[in-house]
Amino acid sequence: MIDTKSELSIRAQCELLGLHRSVLYYQAVPETEENLRIMRLLDERYLGYPTEGVLQMQDYLRSQGYIVNHKRIRRLLRKMGIMAIFPKPNLSKVGKVEYIYPYLLKNLPITESNQVWQIDITYIPMAKGLDLR
Repeated sequence: MIDTKSELSIRAQCELLGLHRSVLYYQAVPETEENLRIMRLLDERYLGYPTEGVLQMQDYLRSQGYIVNHKRIRRLLRKMGIMAIFPKPNLSKVGKVEYIYPYLLKNLPITESNQVWQIDITYIPMAKGLDLR
């Protein structure tokens, strides 16, 4: 958007756009080779153990011979978009559900065996994981 061959100076063009001039000259620094190796190890570890957090990843990297600060690991995991899988708060709150099925056995006295059956399908793996639309 900024034209260097314009009659307006770069300073004036940046001021009109509401940008700092440093944004124009900033060159992003790529990750170092060591950080890329660490990120590769973190990614492989996450595929095997998705519940491990930053401190467990730090212990794993130490066992691999890398002395790495937990802040560096946290930054790299955020950059990769990796987050440990753990129970989030307020799980019992009702979300945006179109229909809540009633509990049909609420007032039913269960007096004999084989009167009520129950099934749990949470262990069945799905091709694309859990769909929480």
